[in-house]
Amino acid sequence: MSAMSAEERQREIVRIARRAGSVDVAALAADLGVAKETVRRDLRALEEHGLVRRTHGGAYPVESAGFETTLAFRATRHVPEKRRIAAAAAELLGDAETVFLDEGFTPQLIAEALPRDRPLTVVTASLATAGALAEAGNTTVLLLGGRVRPGTLATVDHWTTKMLAGFVVDLAYIGANGIARDHGLTTPDPAVSEVKAQAVRASRRTVFTGVHTKFGAVSFCRFAAVGDVDAIVTSTSLPAAEAHRYALLGPQVIRV
Repeated sequence: MSAMSAEERQREIVRIARRAGSVDVAALAADLGVAKETVRRDLRALEEHGLVRRTHGGAYPVESAGFETTLAFRATRHVPEKRRIAAAAAELLGDAETVFLDEGFTPQLIAEALPRDRPLTVVTASLATAGALAEAGNTTVLLLGGRVRPGTLATVDHWTTKMLAGFVVDLAYIGANGIARDHGLTTPDPAVSEVKAQAVRASRRTVFTGVHTKFGAVSFCRFAAVGDVDAIVTSTSLPAAEAHRYALLGPQVIRV
């Protein structure tokens, strides 16, 4: 494998990182038959291109935030990590009586983790989340009307945002395709961005939930600044130093 060109080697590193969730310099050097310094140079180059974030002794992949994945695809990626994040996010409910749940797979997991032993009103644009909670005792579900997007099975457009604008919600659980310290929370689709922005405006408290690969990723439409959210819940795969940099912008950062 040492005969690989730098470009081939870097492509292989990204492939391994995306499959495994992270890479280790020493292991890559052994697998690729090159010096550790060569791997470090490759990781620096990949970080400059926005494909990975380096950590002490390795790196983790940055998800491409330029395109959206379907709900079915998201349900297969980083599932144990998403379950931990969802459980920790549900614990931030406090005394909230009204909750907004964003579209996506992690919010569905949060819906499953919410308590069933007290009255709760859940507002959502997600057909999947509404369906999952419809039978739950003590839970009132308000499904926002609008155009249904096929890949995510969530509603968008002016009907959705107009309905949401009429509410004051205690707590919003928000996702994004990317979160970056300088560009904030972003998503590729303007219609989705509008719904998310309105949810942030309508809520007293906002919690961002996302796996470690979302950090540093930037997409087309910005709907909130990092300082607009009260808490960020992610996993320990996000390095502590990086988590601290986000915390300096305002939100409480919880790694699970």
